[in-house]
Amino acid sequence: MKDSIILFISVIVMAFITPHLTAEENDPSGREIIMMVDNRPDGEDIKTTLHMTLINKRGRKRERTIVSYSKEYGKDTKSIMQFMKPADVKGVGFLSWEYDDQTKNDDRWLYLPALKKVRRIAGSSKNDYFMGTDFTYDDMGDRSVDEDEHTLLREEEIDGIKCWVVESVPKSDDDMYSKTIKWIRQDALIAHKVEYYDRQGALLKTLTTQDVRKHQGYWTILRMEMNNIQENHRTILEMEEVEYDLGISDNLFRVSNLEKGRLK
Repeated sequence: MKDSIILFISVIVMAFITPHLTAEENDPSGREIIMMVDNRPDGEDIKTTLHMTLINKRGRKRERTIVSYSKEYGKDTKSIMQFMKPADVKGVGFLSWEYDDQTKNDDRWLYLPALKKVRRIAGSSKNDYFMGTDFTYDDMGDRSVDEDEHTLLREEEIDGIKCWVVESVPKSDDDMYSKTIKWIRQDALIAHKVEYYDRQGALLKTLTTQDVRKHQGYWTILRMEMNNIQENHRTILEMEEVEYDLGISDNLFRVSNLEKGRLK
Protein backbone atom coordinates (compact mmCIF):
# COMPACT_ATOMS: atom_id res chain seq x y z
CA MET A 1 0.00 0.00 0.00
CA LYS A 2 3.09 2.17 -0.03
CA ASP A 3 2.58 5.34 -2.03
CA SER A 4 -0.81 4.48 -3.41
CA ILE A 5 -4.33 5.85 -2.81
CA ILE A 6 -4.40 4.78 0.81
CA LEU A 7 -1.26 6.74 1.58
CA PHE A 8 -1.99 7.85 -0.23
CA ILE A 9 0.35 10.21 -1.30
CA SER A 10 1.12 18.13 -1.63
CA VAL A 11 2.54 21.28 -2.36
CA ILE A 12 1.43 23.88 -4.96
CA VAL A 13 4.40 26.21 -4.64
CA MET A 14 7.69 24.31 -4.49
CA ALA A 15 10.80 25.59 -2.74
CA PHE A 16 14.08 25.91 -4.60
CA ILE A 17 15.70 22.59 -5.47
CA THR A 18 19.45 22.50 -4.82
CA PRO A 19 21.67 19.82 -6.40
CA HIS A 20 23.88 18.07 -3.83
CA LEU A 21 25.77 14.95 -4.92
CA THR A 22 26.01 12.65 -7.89
CA ALA A 23 25.76 8.90 -7.39
CA GLU A 24 28.94 7.27 -6.03
CA GLU A 25 29.99 3.67 -5.63
CA ASN A 26 28.92 3.53 -1.99
CA ASP A 27 25.45 4.89 -2.68
CA PRO A 28 22.54 2.42 -2.79
CA SER A 29 21.39 1.55 -6.29
CA GLY A 30 18.11 2.84 -7.68
CA ARG A 31 16.52 -0.59 -7.27
CA GLU A 32 17.79 -0.90 -3.70
CA ILE A 33 16.21 2.46 -2.81
CA ILE A 34 12.85 1.50 -4.29
CA MET A 35 13.07 -1.84 -2.48
CA MET A 36 13.59 0.04 0.80
CA VAL A 37 10.49 2.11 0.01
CA ASP A 38 8.51 -1.02 -0.78
CA ASN A 39 9.63 -2.71 2.46
CA ARG A 40 9.02 0.32 4.69
CA PRO A 41 6.96 -0.69 7.76
CA ASP A 42 3.39 0.55 7.31
CA GLY A 43 1.26 -1.77 9.40
CA GLU A 44 -0.66 -4.95 8.67
CA ASP A 45 -3.79 -3.00 7.78
CA ILE A 46 -5.08 0.57 7.69
CA LYS A 47 -8.37 2.46 7.73
CA THR A 48 -8.51 6.03 6.42
CA THR A 49 -11.14 8.69 6.07
CA LEU A 50 -10.00 11.19 3.49
CA HIS A 51 -11.20 14.43 1.98
CA MET A 52 -10.75 14.78 -1.78
CA THR A 53 -10.76 18.09 -3.64
CA LEU A 54 -10.86 18.26 -7.44
CA ILE A 55 -9.88 21.62 -8.95
CA ASN A 56 -10.33 22.31 -12.68
CA LYS A 57 -8.58 24.88 -14.86
CA ARG A 58 -11.19 27.53 -14.00
CA GLY A 59 -10.58 27.02 -10.29
CA ARG A 60 -13.93 25.29 -9.73
CA LYS A 61 -13.80 22.84 -6.82
CA ARG A 62 -15.60 19.56 -6.17
CA GLU A 63 -15.38 18.05 -2.68
CA ARG A 64 -15.68 14.37 -1.80
CA THR A 65 -15.35 12.23 1.33
CA ILE A 66 -14.09 8.64 1.11
CA VAL A 67 -13.62 5.81 3.61
CA SER A 68 -10.97 3.25 2.71
CA TYR A 69 -9.61 0.00 4.16
CA SER A 70 -6.45 -1.82 3.11
CA LYS A 71 -4.70 -4.98 4.29
CA GLU A 72 -1.43 -6.64 3.37
CA TYR A 73 -1.10 -10.33 2.54
CA GLY A 74 2.65 -10.80 2.38
CA LYS A 75 3.67 -8.84 -0.72
CA ASP A 76 0.06 -8.62 -1.95
CA THR A 77 -2.50 -6.01 -0.88
CA LYS A 78 -6.30 -5.87 -0.81
CA SER A 79 -8.11 -2.52 -0.61
CA ILE A 80 -11.72 -1.39 -0.61
CA MET A 81 -13.11 2.14 -0.58
CA GLN A 82 -16.46 3.86 -0.68
CA PHE A 83 -17.55 7.42 -1.43
CA MET A 84 -19.64 8.80 1.44
CA LYS A 85 -20.55 12.23 0.04
CA PRO A 86 -21.71 14.28 -1.80
CA ALA A 87 -24.97 12.72 -2.95
CA ASP A 88 -23.97 12.36 -6.63
CA VAL A 89 -21.16 9.92 -5.79
CA LYS A 90 -22.41 8.46 -2.50
CA GLY A 91 -22.20 4.68 -2.49
CA VAL A 92 -19.68 4.39 -5.32
CA GLY A 93 -17.30 1.61 -4.32
CA PHE A 94 -13.94 0.34 -5.51
CA LEU A 95 -12.22 -2.95 -4.63
CA SER A 96 -8.72 -3.97 -5.65
CA TRP A 97 -6.57 -7.03 -5.13
CA GLU A 98 -2.97 -6.14 -6.01
CA TYR A 99 -0.42 -8.86 -6.66
CA ASP A 100 3.35 -8.56 -6.42
CA ASP A 101 3.71 -11.35 -8.97
CA GLN A 102 4.25 -9.62 -12.32
CA THR A 103 2.71 -12.54 -14.19
CA LYS A 104 -0.68 -11.87 -12.52
CA ASN A 105 -2.94 -8.98 -13.44
CA ASP A 106 -4.36 -7.05 -10.50
CA ASP A 107 -8.10 -7.59 -9.92
CA ARG A 108 -10.24 -4.44 -9.70
CA TRP A 109 -13.98 -3.86 -9.43
CA LEU A 110 -16.06 -0.65 -9.49
CA TYR A 111 -19.61 -0.36 -8.14
CA LEU A 112 -21.88 2.41 -9.45
CA PRO A 113 -25.12 2.74 -7.44
CA ALA A 114 -26.99 4.39 -10.32
CA LEU A 115 -26.53 1.21 -12.36
CA LYS A 116 -26.79 -1.11 -9.34
CA LYS A 117 -24.04 -3.13 -10.90
CA VAL A 118 -20.45 -4.13 -10.17
CA ARG A 119 -18.15 -3.65 -13.13
CA ARG A 120 -14.84 -5.49 -13.37
CA ILE A 121 -12.01 -3.19 -14.45
CA ALA A 122 -10.03 -4.84 -17.23
CA GLY A 123 -6.25 -4.81 -17.16
CA SER A 124 -6.32 -2.74 -20.34
CA SER A 125 -8.05 0.04 -18.36
CA LYS A 126 -5.14 0.52 -15.94
CA ASN A 127 -4.24 3.84 -17.62
CA ASP A 128 -7.78 5.25 -17.30
CA TYR A 129 -8.38 8.01 -14.78
CA PHE A 130 -10.40 7.11 -11.68
CA MET A 131 -13.68 8.97 -11.00
CA GLY A 132 -12.60 12.29 -12.50
CA THR A 133 -9.38 12.46 -10.47
CA ASP A 134 -5.82 12.84 -11.74
CA PHE A 135 -4.93 9.34 -10.51
CA THR A 136 -5.10 6.42 -12.92
CA TYR A 137 -6.08 2.96 -11.71
CA ASP A 138 -2.41 2.02 -11.96
CA ASP A 139 -1.35 5.06 -9.91
CA MET A 140 -3.60 3.84 -7.11
CA GLY A 141 -2.01 0.41 -6.95
CA ASP A 142 1.11 -0.94 -5.25
CA ARG A 143 3.40 -1.22 -8.24
CA SER A 144 5.86 -4.11 -8.21
CA VAL A 145 9.49 -3.01 -7.91
CA ASP A 146 10.62 -5.02 -10.92
CA GLU A 147 8.02 -3.60 -13.30
CA ASP A 148 10.54 -0.79 -13.87
CA GLU A 149 14.26 -0.25 -14.33
CA HIS A 150 15.47 2.07 -11.56
CA THR A 151 18.49 4.38 -11.75
CA LEU A 152 19.84 6.59 -8.98
CA LEU A 153 20.48 9.96 -10.63
CA ARG A 154 21.81 11.95 -7.67
CA GLU A 155 21.17 13.10 -4.14
CA GLU A 156 19.32 16.35 -3.69
CA GLU A 157 17.91 18.50 -0.92
CA ILE A 158 14.36 19.72 -1.57
CA ASP A 159 12.37 21.83 0.89
CA GLY A 160 15.16 21.17 3.42
CA ILE A 161 14.71 17.39 3.10
CA LYS A 162 17.51 15.11 1.91
CA CYS A 163 16.33 12.93 -0.95
CA TRP A 164 17.54 10.33 -3.40
CA VAL A 165 16.44 11.14 -6.95
CA VAL A 166 15.54 7.93 -8.78
CA GLU A 167 14.46 7.55 -12.40
CA SER A 168 12.12 4.60 -13.08
CA VAL A 169 11.50 3.43 -16.65
CA PRO A 170 8.67 0.90 -17.25
CA LYS A 171 9.70 -2.37 -18.82
CA SER A 172 6.31 -2.76 -20.51
CA ASP A 173 5.45 -0.85 -23.67
CA ASP A 174 1.79 -0.49 -22.66
CA ASP A 175 2.49 1.79 -19.71
CA MET A 176 1.22 5.36 -20.18
CA TYR A 177 4.43 6.84 -18.77
CA SER A 178 7.79 6.85 -20.49
CA LYS A 179 9.40 7.35 -17.09
CA THR A 180 8.88 8.69 -13.59
CA ILE A 181 11.38 10.61 -11.49
CA LYS A 182 10.99 10.26 -7.73
CA TRP A 183 12.48 12.32 -4.91
CA ILE A 184 12.65 9.73 -2.08
CA ARG A 185 13.01 11.11 1.44
CA GLN A 186 16.03 9.54 3.10
CA ASP A 187 14.48 9.83 6.56
CA ALA A 188 11.00 8.45 5.90
CA LEU A 189 11.50 6.40 2.69
CA ILE A 190 8.47 8.17 1.19
CA ALA A 191 8.31 9.98 -2.14
CA HIS A 192 8.41 13.72 -1.47
CA LYS A 193 7.79 14.43 -5.14
CA VAL A 194 7.15 12.38 -8.29
CA GLU A 195 7.25 13.60 -11.88
CA TYR A 196 5.36 11.58 -14.52
CA TYR A 197 6.37 11.87 -18.19
CA ASP A 198 4.14 10.89 -21.11
CA ARG A 199 5.15 8.57 -23.95
CA GLN A 200 6.56 11.54 -25.88
CA GLY A 201 8.82 12.44 -22.97
CA ALA A 202 6.91 15.58 -21.90
CA LEU A 203 6.06 16.25 -18.26
CA LEU A 204 2.46 15.10 -17.75
CA LYS A 205 1.83 15.52 -14.03
CA THR A 206 3.49 15.95 -10.66
CA LEU A 207 2.68 14.33 -7.32
CA THR A 208 3.83 16.11 -4.16
CA THR A 209 3.38 15.12 -0.52
CA GLN A 210 2.95 17.41 2.47
CA ASP A 211 2.46 16.97 6.20
CA VAL A 212 4.38 13.71 6.50
CA ARG A 213 4.71 12.61 10.11
CA LYS A 214 4.86 9.54 12.31
CA HIS A 215 1.44 8.30 13.38
CA GLN A 216 1.09 5.22 15.61
CA GLY A 217 4.78 4.62 14.93
CA TYR A 218 4.50 4.64 11.11
CA TRP A 219 5.54 7.36 8.68
CA THR A 220 2.26 8.61 7.21
CA ILE A 221 1.34 11.02 4.42
CA LEU A 222 -1.50 13.24 5.64
CA ARG A 223 -1.78 15.43 2.54
CA MET A 224 -0.87 14.93 -1.12
CA GLU A 225 -1.59 16.63 -4.41
CA MET A 226 -1.55 15.35 -7.99
CA ASN A 227 -1.17 18.19 -10.48
CA ASN A 228 -1.95 17.35 -14.11
CA ILE A 229 0.23 19.89 -15.92
CA GLN A 230 -1.15 19.19 -19.39
CA GLU A 231 -4.83 19.34 -18.36
CA ASN A 232 -4.40 22.11 -15.75
CA HIS A 233 -6.34 20.02 -13.24
CA ARG A 234 -5.49 19.05 -9.65
CA THR A 235 -6.55 16.43 -7.12
CA ILE A 236 -5.83 17.03 -3.42
CA LEU A 237 -6.14 14.24 -0.84
CA GLU A 238 -6.20 15.08 2.87
CA MET A 239 -6.33 12.37 5.52
CA GLU A 240 -8.91 13.23 8.19
CA GLU A 241 -8.57 9.96 10.15
CA VAL A 242 -5.90 7.26 9.97
CA GLU A 243 -5.88 4.05 12.03
CA TYR A 244 -3.36 1.21 11.72
CA ASP A 245 -3.40 -2.45 12.80
CA LEU A 246 -7.11 -2.80 13.48
CA GLY A 247 -7.28 -6.51 12.69
CA ILE A 248 -9.52 -5.90 9.67
CA SER A 249 -11.44 -9.02 8.64
CA ASP A 250 -10.56 -10.73 5.37
CA ASN A 251 -14.29 -10.89 4.65
CA LEU A 252 -14.39 -7.14 4.06
CA PHE A 253 -12.51 -7.45 0.76
CA ARG A 254 -15.27 -9.18 -1.17
CA VAL A 255 -17.09 -8.04 -4.29
CA SER A 256 -20.45 -8.51 -2.54
CA ASN A 257 -19.54 -5.79 -0.02
CA LEU A 258 -19.44 -3.14 -2.74
CA GLU A 259 -23.25 -3.33 -3.09
CA LYS A 260 -24.06 -3.04 0.63
CA GLY A 261 -23.78 0.75 0.78
CA ARG A 262 -21.69 0.76 3.95
CA LEU A 263 -18.37 -0.84 4.77
CA LYS A 264 -17.86 -2.41 8.20
